Amino acid sequence: MTDRTARPVTDADRFRALHHGRAPGDPLVLPGPWDAASARVFADAGFPALATPSAGVAASLGYEDGATPADEMFAAVARIARSVDVPVSADVEDGYGLAPKELVERLLETGAVGCNLEDSAGGVLKDPREHAEWLGEVRAAAGDRLFVNARIDTFIRGVADPDAAIGRAALYVAAGADCVYPIGAPVGVLPLLRSGIQGPVNVGGRPGEGPASAELRRLGELGATRITFGPGLQRRAEGALREIAAELVR
Repeated sequence: MTDRTARPVTDADRFRALHHGRAPGDPLVLPGPWDAASARVFADAGFPALATPSAGVAASLGYEDGATPADEMFAAVARIARSVDVPVSADVEDGYGLAPKELVERLLETGAVGCNLEDSAGGVLKDPREHAEWLGEVRAAAGDRLFVNARIDTFIRGVADPDAAIGRAALYVAAGADCVYPIGAPVGVLPLLRSGIQGPVNVGGRPGEGPASAELRRLGELGATRITFGPGLQRRAEGALREIAAELVR
């Protein structure tokens, strides 16, 4: 008998499901489009979902990383999301000072099914318990409509102890984060992070460092549930364009 009360499966549900049941050497690979054209390239290549990088989007709009006005970032994400038929997660930095309810509403208006949220601002780490409380409010406002990837900035802010990242991860997962992202974590500590963190772990990939498939598989075997690239792909594309421009000048 059909359960008439069952909630319809949403794009956010499908995106969430991509993170579970993965083999260690088969991480979810999420390219980072910086505009609609790059998004269509990645979607046409067969990637099941995409994750925008704030720095890549900023560069495409003519801003330094971290300087994009919120309205322009949300507009850029909306253009990307409506240009493809696959789920899109949006890097919205530290939330732009928006209240959780407004942040969630604006994200949903773009068509995004997930978000990346940082735990530092102005180069300074936030209090982890206060940030966890804020993440809990974001989760409460979003329900299951958004996949929340909680970025952990300890390594890039000079805190090398993996236990600091693991402690923050525990707070954020308890608050409702679907995934955590210890950005800048040395490859050698990934197994330790994997063993100490509950749930999916996002790891940053570095395009161009060795054969791509082998490197992605290695990161998966070391503990990555999913791999994103920050602005790396946008910067590689910019480098290729510079070479074309130089050739034209010659």
